[in-house]
Amino acid sequence: MTAFPVEPAHDVADWMRAAFIDEEAPLLNEEHIHLRDARLGVLWCSLPNERQGNSVVGLCEEATFIGNRWAKARWEQQIGGWFGEIPDFLLTFDAGYADQCSDAAFCALVEHELLHAGQKKDKWGAPRFNSQTGRPVFGIRGHDVEEFVSVVARYGVGNAAGRTRALVEAANRPPIICEADIAGACGTCGRGLTKP
Repeated sequence: MTAFPVEPAHDVADWMRAAFIDEEAPLLNEEHIHLRDARLGVLWCSLPNERQGNSVVGLCEEATFIGNRWAKARWEQQIGGWFGEIPDFLLTFDAGYADQCSDAAFCALVEHELLHAGQKKDKWGAPRFNSQTGRPVFGIRGHDVEEFVSVVARYGVGNAAGRTRALVEAANRPPIICEADIAGACGTCGRGLTKP
């Protein structure tokens, strides 16, 4: 571990592309296709984080800064120094959690954060593209399901918020990705990702 709790994780960004985003990715998820054109910055953090009483082990943010000119200049110098450019999205992962979790849990965490790295839609629901560059217009995507287990337990999935029923139906089917696929693309020992 270094003297600083946050370090860039270039190898993780490369692995994410190779595992989930690239056309020949062994765990390809079609929902990440727009990210082929995205600049992704990935960080390891060795500090625990919590939000609203829950542990936070991953975070996806648009790499933007709001503040005075000097603070913005410091931020741009640090982020640009780490990644060579300002990424479209900045993904931060808890190094301690990643070190002890299973391969499937790590893959699920990474994909969860990648799913937050969304592409904005126009008023008809079609993906938006920048008219000058042709690149996707990026934005943070919210969760598909936002509900408490207690509400589902007490009132059933039909009375729960959002897409809870779809989540329950998916949970009752076998996973699409099997352990052998994960081991071939990730493998804790073969992951080769450096954590602070």
